Amino acid sequence: MKETEYSSPSCRRRAGTTESTTTIGGTDVSHERWPVAGSEREMTDHPRGTRVAADRIRSFIRDALVAVGVPAQDAVVVGDLMARADIIGSDAHGIFRLPHYIARIRGGALNLRPHIKVIRETPATAVIDGDNALGHLVMNAAVQTALGKAAACGIAWVGAFNSNHAGAGAVYTRMALERDMVGIYGAVASGNAMAPFGGADLLLGTNPISVAIPTARGAPVVLDMATTVASNGKIKHAALRGESIPEGWVLDWQGNPITDPRRASDGFLAPAGGPKGSGLSLVLGLLAGSLNGARMGSAVVNFNTDFHSATNTGHFICVLSLSAFGDPEELKERMSTAADEIRSSRPLGPNGPVRVPGDESSRKLAENNSNGVFLPDELIKSLNSLAEELGLPPLLGLGP
Repeated sequence: MKETEYSSPSCRRRAGTTESTTTIGGTDVSHERWPVAGSEREMTDHPRGTRVAADRIRSFIRDALVAVGVPAQDAVVVGDLMARADIIGSDAHGIFRLPHYIARIRGGALNLRPHIKVIRETPATAVIDGDNALGHLVMNAAVQTALGKAAACGIAWVGAFNSNHAGAGAVYTRMALERDMVGIYGAVASGNAMAPFGGADLLLGTNPISVAIPTARGAPVVLDMATTVASNGKIKHAALRGESIPEGWVLDWQGNPITDPRRASDGFLAPAGGPKGSGLSLVLGLLAGSLNGARMGSAVVNFNTDFHSATNTGHFICVLSLSAFGDPEELKERMSTAADEIRSSRPLGPNGPVRVPGDESSRKLAENNSNGVFLPDELIKSLNSLAEELGLPPLLGLGP
Protein backbone atom coordinates (compact mmCIF):
# COMPACT_ATOMS: atom_id res chain seq x y z
CA MET A 1 0.00 0.00 0.00
CA LYS A 2 1.15 3.51 -0.72
CA GLU A 3 2.40 5.33 2.34
CA THR A 4 1.33 8.95 2.72
CA GLU A 5 2.07 11.65 5.25
CA TYR A 6 -0.70 12.50 7.70
CA SER A 7 -1.58 16.16 8.09
CA SER A 8 -4.57 18.07 9.41
CA PRO A 9 -7.67 16.21 8.24
CA SER A 10 -10.70 17.84 6.66
CA CYS A 11 -14.24 16.64 7.25
CA ARG A 12 -15.14 17.83 3.78
CA ARG A 13 -13.31 14.85 2.30
CA ARG A 14 -15.46 12.12 0.84
CA ALA A 15 -16.73 9.87 3.61
CA GLY A 16 -15.52 6.31 3.51
CA THR A 17 -12.66 4.17 4.70
CA THR A 18 -9.27 4.59 3.12
CA GLU A 19 -6.72 1.81 3.03
CA SER A 20 -3.66 4.06 2.82
CA THR A 21 -0.85 3.54 5.32
CA THR A 22 -0.04 6.76 7.16
CA THR A 23 3.10 7.36 9.17
CA ILE A 24 2.71 9.17 12.46
CA GLY A 25 5.26 11.96 12.37
CA GLY A 26 7.62 12.06 15.35
CA THR A 27 7.04 11.03 18.93
CA ASP A 28 7.10 14.42 20.63
CA VAL A 29 4.69 14.90 23.51
CA SER A 30 3.35 18.25 22.37
CA HIS A 31 0.20 18.33 24.46
CA GLU A 32 -0.47 19.60 27.96
CA ARG A 33 2.62 20.86 29.77
CA TRP A 34 2.88 19.80 33.38
CA PRO A 35 5.07 21.75 35.82
CA VAL A 36 7.49 19.65 37.80
CA ALA A 37 9.26 19.85 41.12
CA GLY A 38 12.87 20.97 41.39
CA SER A 39 15.38 18.74 39.64
CA GLU A 40 16.78 15.77 41.55
CA ARG A 41 15.03 16.95 44.73
CA GLU A 42 14.01 14.42 47.36
CA MET A 43 12.16 14.97 50.60
CA THR A 44 11.33 12.60 53.41
CA ASP A 45 7.57 12.13 53.64
CA HIS A 46 7.09 9.04 55.81
CA PRO A 47 9.31 6.57 57.63
CA ARG A 48 8.55 3.98 54.94
CA GLY A 49 8.88 6.20 51.91
CA THR A 50 10.45 9.23 50.30
CA ARG A 51 9.23 11.99 48.02
CA VAL A 52 11.10 12.06 44.73
CA ALA A 53 10.99 14.92 42.23
CA ALA A 54 9.05 14.21 39.04
CA ASP A 55 12.09 15.20 36.97
CA ARG A 56 14.15 12.52 38.71
CA ILE A 57 11.48 9.92 38.02
CA ARG A 58 11.40 10.93 34.35
CA SER A 59 15.16 10.84 33.95
CA PHE A 60 15.51 7.50 35.75
CA ILE A 61 12.91 5.84 33.53
CA ARG A 62 14.52 7.34 30.44
CA ASP A 63 18.02 6.18 31.36
CA ALA A 64 16.84 2.69 32.29
CA LEU A 65 14.98 2.26 29.00
CA VAL A 66 17.94 3.53 27.00
CA ALA A 67 20.16 1.06 28.85
CA VAL A 68 18.09 -1.84 27.48
CA GLY A 69 18.03 -0.56 23.92
CA VAL A 70 15.08 1.82 23.66
CA PRO A 71 15.93 4.79 21.38
CA ALA A 72 16.52 7.94 23.42
CA GLN A 73 13.69 9.92 21.81
CA ASP A 74 11.19 7.17 22.57
CA ALA A 75 12.54 6.73 26.09
CA VAL A 76 11.91 10.42 26.78
CA VAL A 77 8.27 10.11 25.69
CA VAL A 78 7.66 6.93 27.71
CA GLY A 79 9.41 8.38 30.76
CA ASP A 80 7.24 11.47 30.65
CA LEU A 81 3.99 9.54 30.29
CA MET A 82 4.90 7.06 33.03
CA ALA A 83 5.84 9.92 35.36
CA ARG A 84 2.50 11.59 34.66
CA ALA A 85 0.77 8.53 36.07
CA ASP A 86 2.76 8.92 39.29
CA ILE A 87 2.02 12.65 39.43
CA ILE A 88 -1.76 12.19 39.29
CA GLY A 89 -1.62 9.45 41.91
CA SER A 90 -2.00 6.44 39.60
CA ASP A 91 1.12 5.03 41.20
CA ALA A 92 0.37 1.45 40.20
CA HIS A 93 0.95 2.53 36.58
CA GLY A 94 3.99 4.77 36.88
CA ILE A 95 7.62 3.98 37.69
CA PHE A 96 6.36 0.95 39.63
CA ARG A 97 5.89 -0.78 36.25
CA LEU A 98 9.44 -0.13 35.02
CA PRO A 99 11.09 -3.40 36.16
CA HIS A 100 8.32 -5.42 34.52
CA TYR A 101 8.55 -3.50 31.25
CA ILE A 102 12.30 -4.04 31.20
CA ALA A 103 11.89 -7.76 31.89
CA ARG A 104 9.62 -8.03 28.85
CA ILE A 105 12.02 -6.01 26.73
CA ARG A 106 14.85 -8.34 27.74
CA GLY A 107 12.64 -11.31 26.98
CA GLY A 108 12.21 -10.10 23.41
CA ALA A 109 8.50 -9.44 23.77
CA LEU A 110 8.57 -5.86 22.41
CA ASN A 111 9.76 -4.19 19.22
CA LEU A 112 12.18 -1.40 20.09
CA ARG A 113 12.37 -0.05 16.52
CA PRO A 114 8.66 0.14 15.66
CA HIS A 115 6.97 1.78 12.69
CA ILE A 116 3.74 3.03 14.26
CA LYS A 117 1.30 3.85 11.49
CA VAL A 118 -2.33 4.51 10.59
CA ILE A 119 -3.49 1.67 8.36
CA ARG A 120 -7.11 2.77 7.86
CA GLU A 121 -8.90 6.06 8.33
CA THR A 122 -11.89 8.24 7.57
CA PRO A 123 -12.06 11.96 8.38
CA ALA A 124 -13.13 11.18 11.96
CA THR A 125 -11.72 7.70 12.59
CA ALA A 126 -8.45 5.81 12.36
CA VAL A 127 -6.96 2.44 13.16
CA ILE A 128 -3.32 2.39 14.25
CA ASP A 129 -0.93 -0.53 13.96
CA GLY A 130 1.42 -0.19 16.92
CA ASP A 131 3.99 -2.63 15.47
CA ASN A 132 4.43 -4.18 18.95
CA ALA A 133 5.87 -0.95 20.35
CA LEU A 134 5.81 0.14 23.97
CA GLY A 135 2.16 0.92 24.62
CA HIS A 136 2.84 4.50 25.71
CA LEU A 137 4.25 5.30 22.26
CA VAL A 138 1.23 3.77 20.54
CA MET A 139 -1.26 5.64 22.70
CA ASN A 140 0.63 8.91 22.31
CA ALA A 141 0.34 8.51 18.54
CA ALA A 142 -3.36 7.62 18.87
CA VAL A 143 -4.12 10.68 21.00
CA GLN A 144 -2.29 13.05 18.66
CA THR A 145 -4.17 11.61 15.71
CA ALA A 146 -7.51 11.90 17.52
CA LEU A 147 -6.88 15.50 18.61
CA GLY A 148 -6.15 16.52 15.02
CA LYS A 149 -9.23 14.83 13.65
CA ALA A 150 -11.51 16.16 16.41
CA ALA A 151 -10.28 19.71 15.75
CA ALA A 152 -11.47 19.34 12.15
CA CYS A 153 -14.56 17.18 12.63
CA GLY A 154 -15.69 17.83 16.19
CA ILE A 155 -15.31 14.15 17.07
CA ALA A 156 -12.72 11.43 16.54
CA TRP A 157 -12.37 7.76 17.39
CA VAL A 158 -8.98 6.12 17.06
CA GLY A 159 -8.40 2.45 17.76
CA ALA A 160 -5.05 0.69 18.11
CA PHE A 161 -3.81 -2.89 17.92
CA ASN A 162 -0.40 -4.58 18.09
CA SER A 163 0.23 -2.47 21.18
CA ASN A 164 1.28 -3.20 24.76
CA HIS A 165 0.40 -2.09 28.30
CA ALA A 166 0.17 1.71 28.23
CA GLY A 167 -0.30 2.63 31.89
CA ALA A 168 -3.03 4.85 33.32
CA GLY A 169 -5.94 5.77 31.08
CA ALA A 170 -6.30 9.22 32.64
CA VAL A 171 -2.86 10.17 31.34
CA TYR A 172 -4.32 10.05 27.83
CA THR A 173 -7.79 11.45 28.45
CA ARG A 174 -6.31 14.43 30.29
CA MET A 175 -4.45 15.37 27.10
CA ALA A 176 -7.76 16.50 25.61
CA LEU A 177 -8.58 18.94 28.41
CA GLU A 178 -6.34 21.83 27.40
CA ARG A 179 -7.90 21.72 23.92
CA ASP A 180 -11.40 22.15 25.40
CA MET A 181 -12.13 18.57 24.44
CA VAL A 182 -13.52 15.51 26.18
CA GLY A 183 -11.35 12.39 26.19
CA ILE A 184 -12.68 8.83 26.50
CA TYR A 185 -10.30 5.87 26.73
CA GLY A 186 -10.73 2.11 26.91
CA ALA A 187 -8.38 -0.87 26.69
CA VAL A 188 -8.11 -4.62 26.88
CA ALA A 189 -6.14 -5.44 30.01
CA SER A 190 -2.84 -7.28 29.59
CA GLY A 191 -4.07 -10.48 31.18
CA ASN A 192 -7.39 -12.07 32.13
CA ALA A 193 -8.03 -11.83 35.86
CA MET A 194 -11.83 -11.93 35.99
CA ALA A 195 -14.41 -14.56 35.15
CA PRO A 196 -17.60 -13.36 33.47
CA PHE A 197 -20.38 -12.96 36.02
CA GLY A 198 -21.72 -16.41 36.85
CA GLY A 199 -18.81 -18.13 35.09
CA ALA A 200 -15.70 -19.99 36.19
CA ASP A 201 -13.24 -19.30 33.35
CA LEU A 202 -10.87 -16.31 33.31
CA LEU A 203 -12.02 -14.69 30.07
CA LEU A 204 -12.13 -10.99 31.02
CA GLY A 205 -9.61 -8.48 32.27
CA THR A 206 -9.71 -5.38 34.42
CA ASN A 207 -10.43 -3.57 31.13
CA PRO A 208 -10.24 0.08 32.22
CA ILE A 209 -12.24 3.11 31.20
CA SER A 210 -11.29 6.76 31.63
CA VAL A 211 -13.30 9.89 30.80
CA ALA A 212 -11.97 13.45 31.18
CA ILE A 213 -14.35 16.43 30.92
CA PRO A 214 -13.11 20.03 31.02
CA THR A 215 -14.64 22.52 33.43
CA ALA A 216 -14.58 26.29 33.81
CA ARG A 217 -13.09 26.25 37.30
CA GLY A 218 -11.65 23.88 39.86
CA ALA A 219 -10.68 20.34 39.06
CA PRO A 220 -11.82 18.80 35.77
CA VAL A 221 -14.08 15.76 36.00
CA VAL A 222 -11.82 12.76 35.37
CA LEU A 223 -13.06 9.21 35.81
CA ASP A 224 -10.40 6.49 35.65
CA MET A 225 -11.40 3.03 36.82
CA ALA A 226 -10.93 -0.65 36.31
CA THR A 227 -14.01 -2.76 35.71
CA THR A 228 -12.97 -4.92 38.65
CA VAL A 229 -13.36 -3.72 42.24
CA ALA A 230 -9.61 -2.97 42.24
CA SER A 231 -7.03 -2.97 39.47
CA ASN A 232 -4.29 -5.57 39.18
CA GLY A 233 -1.79 -2.77 39.64
CA LYS A 234 -3.19 -1.82 43.05
CA ILE A 235 -2.98 -5.43 44.15
CA LYS A 236 0.63 -5.73 42.96
CA HIS A 237 1.48 -2.48 44.70
CA ALA A 238 0.04 -3.80 47.97
CA ALA A 239 2.10 -6.98 47.57
CA LEU A 240 5.27 -4.93 47.11
CA ARG A 241 4.54 -2.98 50.29
CA GLY A 242 3.75 -6.15 52.24
CA GLU A 243 0.21 -4.99 52.95
CA SER A 244 -3.05 -6.93 52.93
CA ILE A 245 -5.92 -6.02 50.62
CA PRO A 246 -9.55 -5.41 51.64
CA GLU A 247 -12.08 -8.20 51.49
CA GLY A 248 -14.02 -8.10 48.24
CA TRP A 249 -11.13 -7.28 45.91
CA VAL A 250 -10.16 -10.90 45.19
CA LEU A 251 -12.19 -14.07 45.67
CA ASP A 252 -11.24 -17.72 45.58
CA TRP A 253 -13.21 -20.21 43.52
CA GLN A 254 -15.55 -20.89 46.43
CA GLY A 255 -16.36 -17.19 46.73
CA ASN A 256 -14.25 -16.62 49.84
CA PRO A 257 -12.21 -13.41 50.13
CA ILE A 258 -8.46 -13.47 49.56
CA THR A 259 -6.71 -10.70 51.49
CA ASP A 260 -3.09 -11.65 50.81
CA PRO A 261 -2.22 -9.91 47.51
CA ARG A 262 0.50 -12.49 46.84
CA ARG A 263 -2.28 -15.09 46.54
CA ALA A 264 -4.36 -13.15 44.03
CA SER A 265 -3.63 -15.70 41.32
CA ASP A 266 -5.30 -18.36 43.49
CA GLY A 267 -8.65 -16.84 42.59
CA PHE A 268 -10.09 -14.03 40.48
CA LEU A 269 -10.61 -10.30 40.74
CA ALA A 270 -14.19 -9.44 41.62
CA PRO A 271 -16.10 -7.39 39.02
CA ALA A 272 -17.17 -3.92 40.10
CA GLY A 273 -20.91 -4.02 40.71
CA GLY A 274 -21.25 -7.72 39.96
CA PRO A 275 -22.82 -8.25 36.52
CA LYS A 276 -22.46 -4.53 35.72
CA GLY A 277 -18.67 -4.61 35.94
CA SER A 278 -18.54 -7.88 34.04
CA GLY A 279 -20.72 -6.46 31.26
CA LEU A 280 -18.72 -3.24 31.08
CA SER A 281 -15.48 -5.20 30.85
CA LEU A 282 -16.91 -7.17 27.95
CA VAL A 283 -18.07 -4.18 25.90
CA LEU A 284 -14.81 -2.32 26.49
CA GLY A 285 -12.91 -5.40 25.36
CA LEU A 286 -15.02 -5.63 22.21
CA LEU A 287 -14.49 -1.95 21.36
CA ALA A 288 -10.79 -1.82 22.24
CA GLY A 289 -9.87 -5.33 21.15
CA SER A 290 -12.20 -7.10 18.75
CA LEU A 291 -13.08 -3.95 16.79
CA ASN A 292 -9.41 -3.18 16.15
CA GLY A 293 -8.09 -6.69 15.50
CA ALA A 294 -6.43 -6.94 18.93
CA ARG A 295 -6.62 -9.92 21.27
CA MET A 296 -9.72 -10.54 23.37
CA GLY A 297 -11.04 -13.36 25.57
CA SER A 298 -9.04 -16.58 25.71
CA ALA A 299 -6.59 -15.18 23.12
CA VAL A 300 -5.26 -12.55 25.56
CA VAL A 301 -1.60 -13.02 26.52
CA ASN A 302 -0.88 -12.59 30.22
CA PHE A 303 2.02 -10.17 30.27
CA ASN A 304 2.44 -10.76 34.00
CA THR A 305 3.82 -14.25 33.40
CA ASP A 306 4.83 -14.25 29.72
CA PHE A 307 7.99 -12.27 29.02
CA HIS A 308 8.53 -13.42 25.44
CA SER A 309 5.27 -13.15 23.47
CA ALA A 310 3.77 -10.13 21.74
CA THR A 311 0.48 -9.30 23.45
CA ASN A 312 -1.31 -7.49 20.59
CA THR A 313 -3.02 -5.25 23.14
CA GLY A 314 -5.89 -3.07 21.95
CA HIS A 315 -6.93 0.44 23.00
CA PHE A 316 -9.21 3.20 21.81
CA ILE A 317 -9.35 6.93 22.37
CA CYS A 318 -12.43 8.99 21.57
CA VAL A 319 -12.22 12.79 21.57
CA LEU A 320 -15.13 15.26 21.48
CA SER A 321 -14.58 18.96 20.83
CA LEU A 322 -16.80 21.18 22.97
CA SER A 323 -16.98 23.69 20.11
CA ALA A 324 -19.02 21.16 18.14
CA PHE A 325 -21.75 21.43 20.79
CA GLY A 326 -21.73 25.17 21.48
CA ASP A 327 -19.57 27.86 23.03
CA PRO A 328 -16.79 26.05 24.94
CA GLU A 329 -16.74 28.55 27.80
CA GLU A 330 -20.50 28.28 28.29
CA LEU A 331 -20.34 24.50 28.18
CA LYS A 332 -17.47 24.36 30.69
CA GLU A 333 -19.49 26.60 32.98
CA ARG A 334 -22.37 24.13 32.79
CA MET A 335 -20.02 21.29 33.65
CA SER A 336 -18.65 23.22 36.62
CA THR A 337 -22.13 24.06 37.89
CA ALA A 338 -23.17 20.41 37.85
CA ALA A 339 -19.92 19.24 39.47
CA ASP A 340 -20.02 21.94 42.15
CA GLU A 341 -23.59 21.01 43.05
CA ILE A 342 -22.42 17.48 43.79
CA ARG A 343 -19.44 18.72 45.80
CA SER A 344 -21.68 20.94 47.93
CA SER A 345 -24.29 18.25 48.54
CA ARG A 346 -24.80 16.83 52.02
CA PRO A 347 -22.35 14.05 52.91
CA LEU A 348 -23.68 10.78 54.26
CA GLY A 349 -22.18 10.23 57.70
CA PRO A 350 -18.90 11.67 58.99
CA ASN A 351 -16.90 11.05 55.82
CA GLY A 352 -16.38 14.68 54.89
CA PRO A 353 -17.37 16.49 51.70
CA VAL A 354 -18.71 14.69 48.65
CA ARG A 355 -16.08 14.42 45.95
CA VAL A 356 -16.32 14.31 42.16
CA PRO A 357 -14.14 11.96 40.09
CA GLY A 358 -10.91 13.80 39.39
CA ASP A 359 -10.85 15.84 42.61
CA GLU A 360 -8.32 13.57 44.29
CA SER A 361 -6.10 13.13 41.22
CA SER A 362 -6.04 16.90 40.67
CA ARG A 363 -5.14 17.44 44.33
CA LYS A 364 -2.33 14.92 44.00
CA LEU A 365 -1.16 16.50 40.76
CA ALA A 366 -0.67 19.85 42.50
CA GLU A 367 0.87 18.28 45.61
CA ASN A 368 3.24 15.98 43.73
CA ASN A 369 4.40 18.70 41.36
CA SER A 370 5.22 20.90 44.35
CA ASN A 371 6.62 18.35 46.79
CA GLY A 372 7.69 15.36 44.71
CA VAL A 373 6.04 11.97 44.31
CA PHE A 374 5.86 9.70 47.34
CA LEU A 375 7.52 6.33 46.61
CA PRO A 376 7.56 3.49 49.16
CA ASP A 377 10.99 2.37 50.37
CA GLU A 378 10.34 -1.13 49.01
CA LEU A 379 9.88 0.29 45.51
CA ILE A 380 12.94 2.51 45.78
CA LYS A 381 15.04 -0.48 46.84
CA SER A 382 13.75 -2.47 43.88
CA LEU A 383 14.55 0.37 41.49
CA ASN A 384 17.99 0.87 43.01
CA SER A 385 18.70 -2.83 42.44
CA LEU A 386 17.57 -2.44 38.84
CA ALA A 387 19.87 0.56 38.45
CA GLU A 388 22.84 -1.40 39.77
CA GLU A 389 22.06 -4.22 37.37
CA LEU A 390 21.91 -1.76 34.45
CA GLY A 391 25.05 0.12 35.49
CA LEU A 392 23.14 3.29 36.35
CA PRO A 393 23.22 5.57 39.40
CA PRO A 394 20.55 4.65 41.99
CA LEU A 395 17.22 6.44 41.94
CA LEU A 396 18.27 7.84 45.31
CA GLY A 397 20.07 6.71 48.41
CA LEU A 398 18.28 5.16 51.37
CA GLY A 399 19.46 5.10 54.93
CA PRO A 400 19.97 1.88 56.88
